[in-house]
Amino acid sequence: LEPNSRFYADPLIVLDFQSLYPSIIIAYNYCFSTCLGRVEHLGQSEPFEFGASQLRLSPRMLKVLVEKNLVTVSPCGAVFVKSSVREGILPRMLNEILTTRLMVKASMKLHKENSILQRVLHSRQLGLKLIANVTYGYTAANFSGRMPCVEVGDSVVSKGRETLERAIKLVESTERWGAKVMYGDTDSMFVLCPGRTRQDAFKIGEEIAEAVTRDNPPPVKLKLEKVYQPSILQTKKRYVGYMYESADQEKPVYEAKGIETVRRDGCPVVSKMLEKVLRILFETQDVSRVKDYTCRQFTKILEDRVNVQDYIFAKEFRGQDGYKPGACVPALELTRRWKAVDPRREPRRGERVPYVIINGPPLVPLIRLVRSPDELLADPGLKINSNYYITKAIIPPLNRCLLLIGADVNQWYNDLPRKVLMLHNTGGGGAGKAKRSMLASELQLHKKSTISQYFSTTSCVGDC
Repeated sequence: LEPNSRFYADPLIVLDFQSLYPSIIIAYNYCFSTCLGRVEHLGQSEPFEFGASQLRLSPRMLKVLVEKNLVTVSPCGAVFVKSSVREGILPRMLNEILTTRLMVKASMKLHKENSILQRVLHSRQLGLKLIANVTYGYTAANFSGRMPCVEVGDSVVSKGRETLERAIKLVESTERWGAKVMYGDTDSMFVLCPGRTRQDAFKIGEEIAEAVTRDNPPPVKLKLEKVYQPSILQTKKRYVGYMYESADQEKPVYEAKGIETVRRDGCPVVSKMLEKVLRILFETQDVSRVKDYTCRQFTKILEDRVNVQDYIFAKEFRGQDGYKPGACVPALELTRRWKAVDPRREPRRGERVPYVIINGPPLVPLIRLVRSPDELLADPGLKINSNYYITKAIIPPLNRCLLLIGADVNQWYNDLPRKVLMLHNTGGGGAGKAKRSMLASELQLHKKSTISQYFSTTSCVGDC
């Protein structure tokens, strides 16, 4: 279910299925050793393709299993025997893993005062969780897997989707809750309670969790995770809100998933400003206060009153052979420059390369404006490209949130009063002169004569 993208002032309940895919494998006995193939292949006397091998099933045996109701059919059309006939290897293994994980988590509660043991036990339970969650993917790994069997993998995914859809239908068909599902994703759903208090939302959430759990075979279980109020749903896997984990919690916790405040590929000025804007919006729900803060920050940026450290991007270097020929990637461009001076300066694969965007003449490709933070600090003639950071880095993520309430940050920026800011033409030494000479040569190559192109220079930005 795609999210209904908007701002929510009413409580939004978040419910998660605990270990959904492993639980489905256990509940429905999905395994290599219990699969009889697809429905369309059954009843044939000849062998048929099954995973990386072939399978032949006796029609007489199939008839006995069907008559005694000892088989289940997954939503994708694969047939499995029930655990009363044969318990699958995967269900047995996953049952032991999940049981062990519960024991480890119980041990964590008994040793809360031992911080070292807590870290060790947390790592163990996380490892067990990851092994359990990736097991279904292993069954359908055609390229890298040793035992590919898409019938098993597809059955797990399709049954998970069916389970989520049944839960959504149950929530929306129960009138006493008066709730509506705003977003459903793999193993979780977001339920809106219009006109209800946060305490009501927790009560309704518990009832929903119990009803859905009863509607599914064990160990499939739905759990109330938290309540957001207020919140914003952007797109799939991208949301943010003030989180409450219990009905008696008074102070909320800011939580964001998938947006720029938690992503590592942006720069700090973006994440800091976006988080502050959202906090103001959540706490006051007053757009005028959001606008006032945003315009003040734009002014600080244009007046060069922001720490240089907040402008630094840090993108992952994928290695020289990890890019297409001629790719204009800042991390790759800086690496080429460094290697021209010292071949040993090439970053390791996976290492994050820091860089900033500086001012330059108009029409110069952006890749020519990339500099390392050391270069920027060493040359007083270089200046941060304020206009680029505001229009290309800050405004887009702000608009992805604020346009949902009808506020356009682009318009706020365009409405700021202007004055021309001159580039520094003195200082910087020989290195600075060489860089400016290089940018000037780029300008001559792209020189145009129209007034609009002259005034679109990246070195002239607005201020108020």
